[in-house]
Amino acid sequence: MRISITDYALGAALAGDLANTSPTVQTTPGDALPTPQALTRFLAEHGVRLDALADGRQPTGGDVREVHLLRREARGVVETETEEQAVAGAAVLAGRAGLSPVLDRDADGRWQWYVPTAPGASVAEELAALIGVGLLGAMRALGHGRFRACAAPGCRGVFVDTSRGGRRIYCMPDLCGNRLNVANHRARQRLGGAAQ
Repeated sequence: MRISITDYALGAALAGDLANTSPTVQTTPGDALPTPQALTRFLAEHGVRLDALADGRQPTGGDVREVHLLRREARGVVETETEEQAVAGAAVLAGRAGLSPVLDRDADGRWQWYVPTAPGASVAEELAALIGVGLLGAMRALGHGRFRACAAPGCRGVFVDTSRGGRRIYCMPDLCGNRLNVANHRARQRLGGAAQ
């Protein structure tokens, strides 16, 4: 796999989204990544090409277990208290399978920096490198203030806000934001009905 240094948003988003697959974050019971097939779907939904990952082999049960451990590490980096801790943690992840950066041409013929991964690296090692490079890029471009916990009451989700405005407050805006909006609407209705 070749990881673009300048396109850090994929790896940064993957860090939070992977951490949020944990049973401690999910609103439905169980793990969101229980099987190799679920991991394959998750990666496809995030634009991670399986043909470029782990020498093109399909994820196994062992890969799922390793990815479960990786999501704890990714969460730990997003939850760090200081910039230095975030950089150190992301560098460890990037070093799992990441090799020395190379300058190579992209599909449009422009020179770009890439971090290639080691041949024979596992799915989890390559994802660790992708997440690590993404978090380092987000740290450099956006700062540690963009590494956040979800603002929805009772949610344990985390995310890296890579949006242009930097005002994102929910780990899953469609879920956490809507749930809070519905709760607020119902509370207003109850108050309105009690006043009549």
